[in-house]
Amino acid sequence: MIFDIDRIRAFYASLPGKIGAIRKRLKRPLTIAEKILYAHLEPPQTVRAFSRGQDYVNFMPDRVAMQDATAQMALLQFMQAGKRKVAVPATVHCDHLIVAKSGAQADLAEAMTINREVYDFLSSVSDKYGIGFWKPGAGIIHQVIFENYAFPGGMMIGTDSHTVNAGGLGMIAVGVGGADACDVMASMPWELKFPRLIGVKLTGKLNGWASPKDVILNVADILTVKGGTGYVLEYFGDGAATISCTGKGTICNMGAEIGATTSVFGYDAKMDEYLSGTGRSEVARLAAENKDHLTGDPEVYARPEAFFDRVIEINLSILEPHINGPFTPDLATPVSRFADKVKENEWPEKLEVGLIGSCTNSSYEDLTRAAFIAAQAKHKKLMAKSAFFITPGSEQVRYTAERDGILKTLTGIGGVVLANACGPCIGQWARDGSDKQQSNSIMTSFNRNFARRNDGNPNTHGFVASPEIVTAFAIAGRLDFNPLTDSLVNAEGQMVKFDMPEGLEMPPKGFAVKENGYQAPAANGDKIKVKIDPNSERLQLLEPFQPWDGKDLTGLRLLIKVRGKCTTDHISMAGYWLKYRGHLENISNNLLIGAVNAFNGKTNSIKNPLSGRYEEVPKIAREYKAKGIESIIVGDENYGEGSSREHAAMEPRYLGVKVVLVKSFARIHETNLKKQGILALTFADKDDYDKVREDDTFDVIKLSCFSPDKPLSVHIHHSDGTKDTIQAGHSYNANQIEWFRAGSALNLIRKQQKK
Repeated sequence: MIFDIDRIRAFYASLPGKIGAIRKRLKRPLTIAEKILYAHLEPPQTVRAFSRGQDYVNFMPDRVAMQDATAQMALLQFMQAGKRKVAVPATVHCDHLIVAKSGAQADLAEAMTINREVYDFLSSVSDKYGIGFWKPGAGIIHQVIFENYAFPGGMMIGTDSHTVNAGGLGMIAVGVGGADACDVMASMPWELKFPRLIGVKLTGKLNGWASPKDVILNVADILTVKGGTGYVLEYFGDGAATISCTGKGTICNMGAEIGATTSVFGYDAKMDEYLSGTGRSEVARLAAENKDHLTGDPEVYARPEAFFDRVIEINLSILEPHINGPFTPDLATPVSRFADKVKENEWPEKLEVGLIGSCTNSSYEDLTRAAFIAAQAKHKKLMAKSAFFITPGSEQVRYTAERDGILKTLTGIGGVVLANACGPCIGQWARDGSDKQQSNSIMTSFNRNFARRNDGNPNTHGFVASPEIVTAFAIAGRLDFNPLTDSLVNAEGQMVKFDMPEGLEMPPKGFAVKENGYQAPAANGDKIKVKIDPNSERLQLLEPFQPWDGKDLTGLRLLIKVRGKCTTDHISMAGYWLKYRGHLENISNNLLIGAVNAFNGKTNSIKNPLSGRYEEVPKIAREYKAKGIESIIVGDENYGEGSSREHAAMEPRYLGVKVVLVKSFARIHETNLKKQGILALTFADKDDYDKVREDDTFDVIKLSCFSPDKPLSVHIHHSDGTKDTIQAGHSYNANQIEWFRAGSALNLIRKQQKK
């Protein structure tokens, strides 16, 4: 079955006319990113040369995707919108709530018991509103999307930052908060600041141990975790055409780690092969008929400096495997220098665990390259010295890999196959001994490696590499090893060395699956009731946030001044807390517990001005709320880096935070704050961050004059009676200011719906 085939046919039928009109209006060659963006403008917007990084533009995406952890809040919000059915195709994927512990079968069975009420809620609400539902065990959202829904030239938004994975199939796919998804499902346009463009020219061809993963690990090194913010990365060049379709997905997937809006490849033969191989031959045919419209114009790629804001060039032929980390995904080290780096930094040399899979690297090709290393190890009488876990990306990949003997090869060296779910990648890992918080090293083929990310232990040094590199290191059991050059002692005392890995892009016998786990929605959901137990600890109906009262914000207490990296994991942790993603009151107990207090260097320890004691952040925030005291959060650079979770915006809003004032924001989090009615401001002079003291109170004045491109004034009152007045910038446009005035974007939608 090809999902949405009628919509896809209509899209391709209209594409030549749209591209022609765009080209006529702009009078210049176009990148593929521009073609897709302009082709999805909300009518009746006039096509014009939008100013990159400045103009807000409204788009009409083709699809919305939601994973189970974020879908709960997105759909709880949608239930308030007053709609009978979603306006665009949408799906829910149950992949985040399955805890990795014993193995696939046992872990899935336990998840079905523990999460029953959440799965029942998501199933029934999907049924009611016309949403496709992928059951627990069906696979990781991004792999399932790649196999079933992604198509060249399309546009999709998803409530997960790694929605960008679909760029490997030529889509503009962007991670958003649940409020954005709610807007689009309620037939509202999706608003985005027109992105800047980075062109990544790939020449040569990957060889030896180098893999698509190493391309993005290298790009992360070049751009850092915030260098892609506000940009779309467009990959092109002869080298791009040599990379498999799923390899392209890997590269796009980790674009989220550099803050990029999204990443995209133009249509090529690899995409045609993958579409046909996953049962979508008609989509492949339609795309081939439109191939000139589904890639950048030749003039663009001949003179990229004239069309991109920045150009990066990578020669794949000389690209060396990289290992990134620990504690940040942009700290890149070529494998030839990794052993020295381990010693220099005194990172724990013993590798405790190797983990392969996740939404980033769980394709058939990934598993075959890892299995090639495992088969060598078995033949050369080696076993994994580290614990070794394998996560297939979908039931289709798992079933096919099992049929072809790939999983047997991986388990044959001591590997354990986990459920088709996120598991350790999202912190859903019941790792023995992690509570002891001992210093240790793990290596994964995942995407993120922030402190506490995988196992909750702040002292776990997480390193990121390709599946084949991870497999080789797991066999070696230590980090002072180079699989390209070093030998290992086998069970017979002989010195043996790995050969270069090989893999298969597509299964020779084709993909197969017995039960893919898809549940189609009811034809008519009007009579379906969505039940939420009022006493549930995991699900809670939402109450609208109060609108702005028209007055200046005065007497705001400083909740916390955050120092250094503050990702959405620091603001609203995953792991244990995932079970409360549908219950705003309960999950608010994790607010900012991972953020570092600038005044004492500790986490979850801030001064309570009402008592003078240092206490937990959520405790003081709740005390403020109970006493009617409004508050402000002050942050550092790239505040809100990481995932799309809007809980990091809803929790402070729920607990009375009115303003977040930082040096700079990560894109998705800034939008999420705006959507929930929090005033998202930046220091006009970043040095003003240093003026904030522990006992300060704040006034944001002249809000009646709040307007685009006009800074706001903030008074900082110190406990010694002195005062500083600073300027705070913002990126609000006129429509977003209305969100603030209404109390949230959803409040505005509901108000408009009643008219």
